[in-house]
Amino acid sequence: MAPIYRHLRPGDTVAVIAPAGPSTPDRVALVAPLFERFGLHAHLYPSCHARHPQHDFLAGDDATRLADLHAAFADPGIAAVFALRGGWGSARLLDRIDTALLRANSKLLVGFSDITALHALLVREGLVGVHAPMPGSNLVLDGNGDDAQALFDALMQPLLEGHRFAPALADGHWRVPGHAEGMLVGGNLSLVAVLLGTPWAWPSEGTILFLEDVSESLYRVDRLLTQLRLAGVLERTRGFVLGSFTEDADPAAVLREHLAGLGKPVLAGWPAGHSIPNRALPLGAAVTLDATAGTLTLRQTLWR
Repeated sequence: MAPIYRHLRPGDTVAVIAPAGPSTPDRVALVAPLFERFGLHAHLYPSCHARHPQHDFLAGDDATRLADLHAAFADPGIAAVFALRGGWGSARLLDRIDTALLRANSKLLVGFSDITALHALLVREGLVGVHAPMPGSNLVLDGNGDDAQALFDALMQPLLEGHRFAPALADGHWRVPGHAEGMLVGGNLSLVAVLLGTPWAWPSEGTILFLEDVSESLYRVDRLLTQLRLAGVLERTRGFVLGSFTEDADPAAVLREHLAGLGKPVLAGWPAGHSIPNRALPLGAAVTLDATAGTLTLRQTLWR
């Protein structure tokens, strides 16, 4: 069972690191004021201001990004760790992360998209991560601030066993009715597939698999789901929660073809992913999926 974390409190200092891609200076300048609105202090680590000397898709070289990750978790004055943005690059760090340090200094890691790779490592180590929008991209681009308010409301109060997530589902959502219990795993479909065959692949046996993605054409979504099917992931999973699939054609028909005939509950239209709203989900938590009612219920206390 994962440790019980402490919820954030006004006055806490949180770390902001960039384990994947870089943000832009104008967006980075908005990060500290964003946290100040909610009574928190943001410590931005060097990777937030860095770019790789050869690869402009990375926020600094691997050593810089890895050092920031380790330093943020090791610092006893840091209450939680936020990824600046996604993109690509987190998986490059996986085989060099000091997992003993993370276990000894268990803190919530907040992020999604490419951060799916780091969440997979945390779950492998018996920890929990928060799939949620990030300060260097989604949160500073969220015009009305609803996602930011919802995220900090969630992080700054206890999240206890029995809590039920029952959000408004996206228009045109679909479902396969039923119930299932298991650990909530997954995140970005592309990253879930990338990790297959590695020691950091998400567990699938007895789990509830959450998937979302962005800018993936229909044949790519089909290819990724076929990879999961051939690897036995879809067979071993107990149920599915589907978030947003945006910036390309709606893959609902492809998703139905792969998932609807498995005899397992499926709940599509969950408000999480590369869209607004993008509401927090606790990866690595024991949950009950009620696809009939459209809810997820916690079976453990996550933070007090």
